[in-house]
Amino acid sequence: MIAAAVIITLLYVLAMLFLLYGFSQVKNFCGSYSAPKTGFSIVIPYRDEAGNLPLLFKSLLQLKYPPEMFEIIAVDDASQDSSEGLWKDFQQENPQLNLKLLQNIRKSGSPKKDALALAIGSSKEDYILTTDADCELPPGLLSNYNSLIAETGAVAVAAPVALKTEGPKMSFLRGFQEMDFFSLQAATMGGFGVDIPFMCNGANFCYSKKAFLEVNGFEENLEVASGDDIFLLEKFQKKGLKTAFLKSAGAIVRSAPASSWQELFFQRVRWAAKTSAYQSFFPKSLGLLVFSMNLLLVLLSLLVLMTVMPPGLLLMVFLLKFNVDFYLIYSSARFFEREKGMKMFFLSSIVYPFFSSSVAIFSFFSGYHWKGRHFRK
Repeated sequence: MIAAAVIITLLYVLAMLFLLYGFSQVKNFCGSYSAPKTGFSIVIPYRDEAGNLPLLFKSLLQLKYPPEMFEIIAVDDASQDSSEGLWKDFQQENPQLNLKLLQNIRKSGSPKKDALALAIGSSKEDYILTTDADCELPPGLLSNYNSLIAETGAVAVAAPVALKTEGPKMSFLRGFQEMDFFSLQAATMGGFGVDIPFMCNGANFCYSKKAFLEVNGFEENLEVASGDDIFLLEKFQKKGLKTAFLKSAGAIVRSAPASSWQELFFQRVRWAAKTSAYQSFFPKSLGLLVFSMNLLLVLLSLLVLMTVMPPGLLLMVFLLKFNVDFYLIYSSARFFEREKGMKMFFLSSIVYPFFSSSVAIFSFFSGYHWKGRHFRK
């Protein structure tokens, strides 16, 4: 047990240091704004998002990019609230926008991939920019993408996602999610920094329509409910297409946090469920290592509580993980200018191994519920 704990801990620390190095290698994008040359189709699948749409609409109206060079394609996935009506009202009130409203056509086990494929099939612009209906887009988002694409020639670009801010008194649930988001964003940038991109977020992901068609879109992954973003990134990498990360404060898309622990749990189960379908060795092995590290802390905690083992080993493992995680997450928090959110780090670091292990085990053995639907493993 001690030997296994030492090996897992050392491998985990080395992996996090590797990602921390990668994070430092992704420089902030400060390229001068290029003349608008890239056309964008902003694709937004949605289901029962009436409460979030007003902020999304406001951000769409504030985009600083020639309106003739982008279109918005919203795809309704059988909403049961007033979402569809809100989109129609928004369309009527803003005729200056090139806005298409579509109804999803279910063809596979992944409603979101069906919606994206339908929108991409009807798109008119060269680049697809996917986001979610619970997000807010920054005014300079398209300009930033346009400049990076012009500078690098990348056919697929990932960009940062953060949680929407709330009042001065942050709940632990909100702070816990923010710590988790910082870690995911740090890992995402770290992968790009060491030229092994393995993560991205569909709330802020851009790729050329030509590249999408070249890799046959979502084929081979249509029965996995989530993963529209990461599976595409894998395909782009396998095909040898150029990818990049847009590390710019002016490109941060902000997403709504989960409103309850149950919602957060099933959201993370949905994200974890796609892990077994990864094709690349690095994300699979890293995911197994992270799971092993968190499970190790859970098991050691139980052994200490049962007085089977003295607390020394648990303390050593926890402190090593705590410190390397802190540097990685703090680097991400500093980029997002949310250093004050780190006050939740200590308590989150205690809860996270139990939460993460539960999510991983549940996702391995069971399906999950999401937006009123049940998805099988």
